Amino acid sequence: MTDSDGRGSEDAPGIADPADTPDDVGTVYLVGSGPGDPELLTVKARRLIEEADVVLHDKLPGPEILDLIPAERREDVGKRAGGERTPQSYTNRRLVELARAGETVVRLKGGDPFVFGRGGEEMEALADAGIPFEVVPGITSAVGGPGVAGIPITHRDHASSVSFVTGHEDPEKDESAVDWTALAETGGTIVVLMGVGKLPEYTRALREAGLDPETPVALIERATWPGMQVATGTLDTIVAVRDREGIEPPAITVIGEVAATRDRVVEFLRAEGVDR
Repeated sequence: MTDSDGRGSEDAPGIADPADTPDDVGTVYLVGSGPGDPELLTVKARRLIEEADVVLHDKLPGPEILDLIPAERREDVGKRAGGERTPQSYTNRRLVELARAGETVVRLKGGDPFVFGRGGEEMEALADAGIPFEVVPGITSAVGGPGVAGIPITHRDHASSVSFVTGHEDPEKDESAVDWTALAETGGTIVVLMGVGKLPEYTRALREAGLDPETPVALIERATWPGMQVATGTLDTIVAVRDREGIEPPAITVIGEVAATRDRVVEFLRAEGVDR
């Protein structure tokens, strides 16, 4: 449930000249599906999914949402068997190809298209190719995921600011663009998407930057999906908690005093499919 699934090598052919765009070109909709529960789809998102000629999706919308789309109208542009991923350049090209064929296309993404979802890249590629498009926002898992787990990302008593961070940067970068020292000094809540694998690295970086090792931390796996799991600990213990509880991607990490709120409300919290 993060809002991005990451991509592999960018080796697909480029997009054709906008001058070649036909008069009867179709429209592309960049649609956010929310955290995964189909009841959290916006009314507009559901309508567009039902009306689209083709839906290009990754795995993050969740199995129940993907099951709403007939197999003949959907194309998986996410992960492949063996850990391979569809290059982003292929997805961009495919969106253009389908629209130029007169199709109405939905590019379905988990969460919101513009929160680590590469929606910005796809929007620019469509504009460069002369393809009309529309953006349909979705509930970002960075907010909705903690919420359904009983964790407010802001709280008047604990946090007046929040920072959203990706734990899955471009592997070709020479160094991380995330300044963990600055985040530790800023205070407030830190929400990390796609950060389960690198949890040891950034929790250590935050401790070394001076963040209290006793700072509460929560991990929310598959927020709003069947089998959702939540685990809590501290900056010092959360890696061991992750390993003990078997937390796996997709998951959200919430770092800050707000993460302790769950323990005070969980007895009365109702959420379908949650493993407490």
